Amino acid sequence: MESMRNEAYAYLYEPAKTPGEAAERLVALMKVLRAKCPWDSVQTHETLRRCMIEEAYEVVDAIERDDTENLREELGDVALQVVMHAELADEEKAFDFTDLVNEECEKMIRRHPHIFSDVDAKTVDKVLQKWENIKVREHGITSQTERLRGVPKALPALIRSEKIQKRAAEVGFEWESAEDALRKVSEEVEEFREAMAEADPANVQEELGDLLFSVVNASRFAGVDPEEALHQAAVKFTERFAKVESLAADRGRCLRDLSKAEMAALWDEIK
Repeated sequence: MESMRNEAYAYLYEPAKTPGEAAERLVALMKVLRAKCPWDSVQTHETLRRCMIEEAYEVVDAIERDDTENLREELGDVALQVVMHAELADEEKAFDFTDLVNEECEKMIRRHPHIFSDVDAKTVDKVLQKWENIKVREHGITSQTERLRGVPKALPALIRSEKIQKRAAEVGFEWESAEDALRKVSEEVEEFREAMAEADPANVQEELGDLLFSVVNASRFAGVDPEEALHQAAVKFTERFAKVESLAADRGRCLRDLSKAEMAALWDEIK
């Protein structure tokens, strides 16, 4: 394998010994890939959007599986995406990797005045409050509507909905109690039922969105993360489905051959 090395790139083969050297190696590697690789050379910020999202989710998956080795790999893939976007920006003379790292360091210093200045913030809540206040000032936000519109549209819908609702609640725009939020869920269920009966696809979608949005609101009053709750529900369903299929196989049956009543009976049996 050693004999196959291209000595023109000998400087890229040696593992780095420090974080600084590691960053320099990755940046240098990306410059070579952009210049020489048929795939890397034609990528743009737009074509790489999905890659960034997928790599981020793969990091989360490794965390949830408590797989340290895979976490290291996936974090490396995210780092590669960051460096690639920085290289694209550098080619456009917009900014480079050094610029984005320096800006991030400066932002962290500004947003941690309880560490880097004499501002007092001894609790997590105080730290987060000051973080948001500084963020608002930095972005020049002058209205609460701007705060709501500032929630990234690329976020998963449940997370985005929760963030929007929290920002509306900052100025008191929310239900008085959990009971009020639950009543709104019931109201939206009925409206969704009526839309289904009318069979108007556009209205069905709108009412379903309203229902989901109201459920997210109720989850805030319950102190539950709706994204995590739905994730756990999906995991639970998958595990129960696996047990149903296994139980059917033990009895010499295939799920495709069972009636809905038979599948429901098996489901109730394993619950």
